[in-house]
Amino acid sequence: MYTLERIQRLPITVEEAWNFFQNPGNLATITPDYMGFNIMSKVPEQMYPGLFIDYKVSPLLGIKMNWTTEITHVNGPKYFVDEQRVGPYSIWHHEHHFKAIPGGVEMLDRVSYKIPLGMLGKIAHPMIVRPKLEEIFDYRFKKVEELFGTWQGS
Repeated sequence: MYTLERIQRLPITVEEAWNFFQNPGNLATITPDYMGFNIMSKVPEQMYPGLFIDYKVSPLLGIKMNWTTEITHVNGPKYFVDEQRVGPYSIWHHEHHFKAIPGGVEMLDRVSYKIPLGMLGKIAHPMIVRPKLEEIFDYRFKKVEELFGTWQGS
């Protein structure tokens, strides 16, 4: 099992951050264009536990794949969790945490994941999978700063 964590601080309130991130429709805004990210299911503006979201996405070589996540936990405006139900990973557990800090909000993204294909997956992880995930989360970090500004705290 692998873990990827990112912390980002923004000059907005917890409620502003929550309102943006808990709307499934906004995920396309913070996903790289080359991934061809497209939500296939009808989604509400606010997530809830038990919500299934179906996507089409092309993370590698333009190959389209189906991805379904379930929102398993929601405790607004503190955190929510999505888990893959259909997709490329054996396990995908993504936690999104929000907390107020002086001058803004601190967000923690934590993804715990397992790659299929045994030894082939272990070989692909450091060469393909991990760098691709890092690239996606780097893009997300920059895009969120473009949308909400750079935190100026200490």
